[in-house]
Amino acid sequence: MTGLAGSLEAILFSSNRPLKIRELAQATDSDRTAVELALDELREALADHGLMLQRQDDQVVMTTRPEFAAPVRRALRPEVTGRLSAAAYETLAIVAFNQPVPRSRIEEIRGVNCDSVLANLELRNLVVEVGRGSGPGQPKLYGTTMRFLQVLGLESLDQLPSPVAQH
Repeated sequence: MTGLAGSLEAILFSSNRPLKIRELAQATDSDRTAVELALDELREALADHGLMLQRQDDQVVMTTRPEFAAPVRRALRPEVTGRLSAAAYETLAIVAFNQPVPRSRIEEIRGVNCDSVLANLELRNLVVEVGRGSGPGQPKLYGTTMRFLQVLGLESLDQLPSPVAQH
């Protein structure tokens, strides 16, 4: 592994939050292209390890692979959070497959008001406002977060399955 990939590994392992590519470039005194190449090298080096890189847009975080989550959870005993409702999972799926998506589109698909469900998902840091729509009132546009990737054990949104076509 190159020195830059090793430096990124140490930085990401030590960080308690996702880091932007720009932050990694500044910390290592490297340009964006070199950081991107080193991240690819690090991702490959971690392929058979208990850790993996997760990436969403311009953010990267090192996290435990899903298959090793249970023993880590038992060892660290994190605080227990409540389970998501069926409505929350449904709304989360709509956001994941349609992002960026306004609340009105989510409600159109679900057929019910989604204010409280979206508020709950925002509190759990699973969805976040990612911009504003160009329509009347410039509605909030929702997207998934890095926490969403962590909960699902995905490296990136590219790993989501293809949506099922409706007939």
